[in-house]
Formats: sequence, structure tokens, C-alpha cells
Amino acid sequence: MRLSDLQRKDVISILDGRRLGKIIDIELNGAGNIEYFVVEPKRFFFWFGSSEETTVNFKQIQKIGEDVILVEL
Repeated sequence: MRLSDLQRKDVISILDGRRLGKIIDIELNGAGNIEYFVVEPKRFFFWFGSSEETTVNFKQIQKIGEDVILVEL
């Protein structure tokens, strides 16, 4: 699976069911392994919504589905 495939999926919290956003970047460690994903802030319009990015540790991902990525935050 490519990063571009992951960027098309919504990131959903399994604890409360809320949509966190979409993946916009990844952080790699020195060995080239994924440390965490950076999720865009959820916005209703360009200026409304959260302004902070969320980071999702690779270990927090529970399931990568066809349309969504389920995470436990």
C-alpha cells in the first residue's frame, strides 16, 4: 500500500467514533520505519474547526479498511 492510498482514507477513533481527518504526512525513524502519521485538523470550512494536527502512532492503528483507518487514541 502506498502513502497516497492511505491519504484518501478517513481516520476514525474507535473510542468515540469521531472523524479525526485524513493523513497528510508521516514521520520516519532512522531505520526508515514509520513512527507516526500526521492527521490534518478537521475543518468544516477553511477557517472553522481545529487548528492542531493530530499524531497517530503506528501502534495505535487497529485496522486499515477499504475506506477508513481505525485508530485507538
